[in-house]
Amino acid sequence: MIVTLLTDYGHGDEFVGVCHGVVRTIAPEVPIVDVTHGIPRHGIRAGALALRNALPYLPAGVHVAVVDPQVGTERRAVALRCGDGRLLVGPDNGVLSLAWDWAGGVQEAVDVSRSQHRLEPVSATFHGRDVFAPVAAHLAIGSPLAEAGDPLDPRELVALDLPAPTVEDGTATAHVLVVDRFGNAALNLGHRDLLGVGATIGARVVIATGGRSREATVVQTFADVPSGELLLYEDAWGSLALAVNRGDAAAELGLAPDREVRIARAP
Repeated sequence: MIVTLLTDYGHGDEFVGVCHGVVRTIAPEVPIVDVTHGIPRHGIRAGALALRNALPYLPAGVHVAVVDPQVGTERRAVALRCGDGRLLVGPDNGVLSLAWDWAGGVQEAVDVSRSQHRLEPVSATFHGRDVFAPVAAHLAIGSPLAEAGDPLDPRELVALDLPAPTVEDGTATAHVLVVDRFGNAALNLGHRDLLGVGATIGARVVIATGGRSREATVVQTFADVPSGELLLYEDAWGSLALAVNRGDAAAELGLAPDREVRIARAP
């Protein structure tokens, strides 16, 4: 069984390597895949979106997500089995919730905060090493989920609420979910919402946000508009997103997570 790791640790310190080492010590034959360690610091929603987006392309296994600004507090550490058989391990702060929704819901959950598999002594600030990595490693080599921690009612798990878009009077009101390193901004908006404003491929739309207003073209890919032009497209994960061909939409429009964006058909 595979173990995957997704964190906000970055690569400037030893944290990722140490987590690898813990897994290897317990389960030396288990493959490890680093999904990303570039989640913005404390970016629970960014981590949840990245895990959900990646999961369909990962082999079934144990998937660890550690974005944990409340480490050392009374927040729970959890492991759970999804409807499709995948196992998720991480803090109970919503970072796992979009993934379990995609994977068929939660069938079984345990609180691993005091797991028999954890390393001792447990650091107050590095549960990735002392709790999540060893629990994941033991699960990957066949240890029963029920023996990894205390039973937990799945209904008690913390779920992430994403903002919902609205379409009214020919205007869609959306919010930025996440901005990638290219400055492309994914919105909580789909093509069905865009049809509500009468816009299809090739249409010109007005993008209004933060007191700024610019026109964009609805396209399939970046090169469908000239360099430097604003575009609205469906990204690789099925969300509508704003980008500038060979530019940075977030910088040009002042976009950041939760920023409101209004979209209407251009006159």
